Amino acid sequence: MNYPKLHNAMWPGLVGKGGDEPGAEPPISLDRMLELTAGAEVNGQKFEGIDYFLFHPHTDPDASDDELKAIADKIASHGFAVGSLVAPVWPGTVGDSAMGDDEQQKKFLDAVEKACRIARIFNDHGVRQYGVIRIDSASGVEDWHKDPVANTARIADTFKKAAQIAADNGERLAAEGEICWAGMHSWKDMLNLLEAVGMPESLGFQCDLAHTYLYLLGYNASEHALLQEGYSEEEFDAAYKTMSDALRPWTIDFHVAQNDGSVHGTGSHDKTGKHCPADDPNGKLDIVKCSGYWLEGAAERGIEHICWDGCMFPNAMLETQETWNTILSSMIDVRNAHGWNA
Repeated sequence: MNYPKLHNAMWPGLVGKGGDEPGAEPPISLDRMLELTAGAEVNGQKFEGIDYFLFHPHTDPDASDDELKAIADKIASHGFAVGSLVAPVWPGTVGDSAMGDDEQQKKFLDAVEKACRIARIFNDHGVRQYGVIRIDSASGVEDWHKDPVANTARIADTFKKAAQIAADNGERLAAEGEICWAGMHSWKDMLNLLEAVGMPESLGFQCDLAHTYLYLLGYNASEHALLQEGYSEEEFDAAYKTMSDALRPWTIDFHVAQNDGSVHGTGSHDKTGKHCPADDPNGKLDIVKCSGYWLEGAAERGIEHICWDGCMFPNAMLETQETWNTILSSMIDVRNAHGWNA
């Protein structure tokens, strides 16, 4: 069999959608996201699975066993597996800040508990046989800066407890490296947090190509920048190697993506790495080359699939079938260059 399996994320239909802000676009339903994903095909190859956000309107995190089994049936009817799940750890969903007080921490851990329950139901159903549960600190960088040492220690404490919950349920957590999350907002701070947790068998790193590109530029942490504007190809390669060498041993989940070097925010998801179309002429990344830095040794770290992430795409782009064919083509190129057989 060819690995890694090729997955599409369902949350681009949700992230940055809805809300009361002027011009806010409505969410795209799970049914429609599944249809668009199923409609993609390149030279006979289709997407093989999806990664899935465990919150409304796609999922009620407190849905009954039967309701969740019906969702699993729906996903499987398209020929898809379920891979990684996103726990609803943020304020306004189930969870709350990982660096908050005891009540907030309990909400965060409750979100991980609920995600593990859903994972178990999907696993028992058979639609899910691999993948992780994704988390982040659900906390802002500005608040973190008020006391970096204490706040990192608090996040690490929350993550340790969350990782133990995951381990007790036969799951692994992956912390999403992104510039908008406290204590995870630079490559160095992310590494420090992973080492502070110190549970690599139960909590690792999720690399997203778009987000980690901004790590290089030092957005939200200029002291950790590895590149300056106007960098050469040689400087990029050296910086990318420094970052990926540090974080790759922790990487257990991987998102293929493109970035144009800017940040973007919509709704409550503010100043996040901007995802671009795979063929965006302003894209800064050689997707296939950069993927190789992270996928080296991937099978040994338990990675069995990769996922496309296109958060913040406008609905018109998401609703265009050719968008998904272009994405799938890039995913195939990544697998052809860096995949393996098992």
